[in-house]
Amino acid sequence: MLKTITLVGAVAFAAYSFSPAAAQDCDAAGTVGSGGSAAAGGTSASTLGTAGTCRTANGTTSSIASGGSAAAGDGKTMSKTNVVENPNKLQTQSKAQAMDKGTFSKSRTKTTAKGDSLKSTTRTMSHVPGQKPVKSTTDSSVVLPQQ
Repeated sequence: MLKTITLVGAVAFAAYSFSPAAAQDCDAAGTVGSGGSAAAGGTSASTLGTAGTCRTANGTTSSIASGGSAAAGDGKTMSKTNVVENPNKLQTQSKAQAMDKGTFSKSRTKTTAKGDSLKSTTRTMSHVPGQKPVKSTTDSSVVLPQQ
């Protein structure tokens, strides 16, 4: 018997410039990222996020991206990404979840670029009824050196 797979995906990207700067002119630069996947019983969910910052004498330029997807053979899927952009920080959060009866997989990635600090965290979980849930957390952070 052939099962139809439902796939849902979302990707978001934002860039904010405090002042113009060419990449080769960075006095300090950094990148950060995290991602993860969870799978159980015909369900799967994945998310990832990444951010970068370039600091020059004229200011700081940052970029951020995030996305996720979910798949289930016969169940329901959900995937969404939110982006927050203001003069002080860039932040994204991606969530993905797949459910098939009592079995589910989910993943969430939150990524932030604020000043000289970059951080990305991914949490995943999968569960099959009658078994212990499987959980995972991945953290990554970078602080640019002071001038």
